[in-house]
Amino acid sequence: MTASFSLALQAAHQAAAAQHYPQGALYLVATPIGNLADISLRALHVLQLADAIACEDTRHTRQLLQSYGIDKGPGALIAAHQHNERAAAQALIERLRQGQRIAYVSDAGTPAISDPGAILAAQVRQAGLAVVPIPGASSVSTALSAAGLMAPDGDSTAYVFAGFLPPKGKARQAAIAAVQAEARATALLEAPHRIAALAQELAALGQRPVTLARELTKQFEQIHTLPAQEMPAWLAADPQRQKGEFVLIIHPQPVAPTDALPDDAQRLLRLLLAEGVSLKSAARITATHTGAPRNALYELGLSLDAH
Repeated sequence: MTASFSLALQAAHQAAAAQHYPQGALYLVATPIGNLADISLRALHVLQLADAIACEDTRHTRQLLQSYGIDKGPGALIAAHQHNERAAAQALIERLRQGQRIAYVSDAGTPAISDPGAILAAQVRQAGLAVVPIPGASSVSTALSAAGLMAPDGDSTAYVFAGFLPPKGKARQAAIAAVQAEARATALLEAPHRIAALAQELAALGQRPVTLARELTKQFEQIHTLPAQEMPAWLAADPQRQKGEFVLIIHPQPVAPTDALPDDAQRLLRLLLAEGVSLKSAARITATHTGAPRNALYELGLSLDAH
């Protein structure tokens, strides 16, 4: 057992045992993204309580459980990863129907978010059985909280979660183009061997700020915000900066004053609105054809509607 997690197990039982944990339910349990101390008391309790634990990697999960002093017997860990999740789901559903409590964990973070687990949860629900989330660590929310995103009106802004982009080909080109055109904040995940290429692709965003977060919650955690066009040089300046798993937060596109919009963009937007095109579609079409910022066009459309 690592450190004094025996105290944590006792606290978990005292804090979480009073809640009802139904049998025949799948528990999606979030695990730490790096720092072992980020496990929740409910997660520790459910992992102890579960009749079986389905996991992305049985070896990784067994080591994690041993760190907390949780000993599951032979056959209690069941592999359910991206290559066998559909098949594994059927066997797990049979066990749930027998009244077992089954926990599911991915290697790190919250299952089913850029990790296996979504297919399993969907099939369990389709079978009429309960899926119970046990929340916890998330690399995306961790990076977002440190990025300091602010909307133009001063409130916290909405964001788009894009996860891992397609690795290559036309699918990746289309995904990069969509990210570049998105005015809202966007959260991306990337592996170390592709981070330099992604930085080059996003450099077209120019001065738009990007927060790079790597090795979150670990000893060498690094969170740095800089203009998109400076990312390739920043990464290349120190080989250490390209190590570890990455979360990238592209900050929202600043809203340009509507009076600074090109005349041709304003004319096209007004024409589309006059033809009955929705404001959302009119702003998107105008931005695509003129290069004007979509959020500024949307703001202009709102002001026209108000008048």
